[in-house]
Amino acid sequence: MSPVAQNPTKNPLATGPATESRMQRSGAWARRMPLLPALIIVILMTQIPFLATIVISMMNWNAYYPDDIHFAGFQNFGIVLADPEARSAIFVTILLTVAVVGFSLLIGLGIALLLDRSFPGRGIVRTMMITPFLLVPIAAALLWKHAIYNPVYGLLNGTLTWIFGEGAPQPDWISQWPFWAIVAAIVWQWTPFMMLILLAGLQSRPLDVVEAARIDGASSWQIFTNMTLPHLRPFIELAGLLGAINIVQNFDHVFTITGGALGTANLPYFIYQTFYVAQDYGVASAAGVIVVLGTIIIATFALRTVLSLFKEETR
Repeated sequence: MSPVAQNPTKNPLATGPATESRMQRSGAWARRMPLLPALIIVILMTQIPFLATIVISMMNWNAYYPDDIHFAGFQNFGIVLADPEARSAIFVTILLTVAVVGFSLLIGLGIALLLDRSFPGRGIVRTMMITPFLLVPIAAALLWKHAIYNPVYGLLNGTLTWIFGEGAPQPDWISQWPFWAIVAAIVWQWTPFMMLILLAGLQSRPLDVVEAARIDGASSWQIFTNMTLPHLRPFIELAGLLGAINIVQNFDHVFTITGGALGTANLPYFIYQTFYVAQDYGVASAAGVIVVLGTIIIATFALRTVLSLFKEETR
């Protein structure tokens, strides 16, 4: 009798748990191998600059004093948190994010409820509603600054003149309401994003249950508050968190509309001023790390919401 026949475990054709496990691992690696080049590029383009930012944030490095570069530990983070301008920028960032996300969600929900109904030309209206989100942020900010807010030839003051005549008030919207001028411009651009997510949630409702509730005598408001809103809760959370991730990093509108003046400078604009004007690379990097950490915290909640949506879909 041959050795292979005497010892079946050495038979190359034999299968077992160990062999199946090796085959599964090799199959998994075969599927992942084509993604490795892209993964390596992503790591090189994102993680290495972030690690370099962390290192620079712990150094006393000001371009105006090139002979005084040394390790400073967490001193730059203390400088950022103790600086009144930095604290004001943090407060403006939080307030701007909350205001934009709140208004965008409310307006987006209203538009999504309207677009969820059937009417002629609904596809064209949907496409038109998405258009503001497709604009480059700097172009959208320039549009609002010059075509809408301008006190001489802007759309808002022109509308006031058209309604009330030549004696209509002609306010300077940016200088009188700088913060809300930025909020309105960002809300206009981000409302379509919120609307798309909420519209997807509305169209995933079990319509048979809604129709049964309507037959049983439930009013439209009762259906909305007791069925539609609970169903939309994870979609609202996802839209708000994804919007917050991007709005926390908003720089274009602040830089273009107000130039950070009149108390509208947020953290990204503070970083820009510290880096390019004050040439303090260490403090600017420390502020950048704070922004990234805040974004990671928000992104963590967003990922949890996405995973909860996937779990509900697989049930």
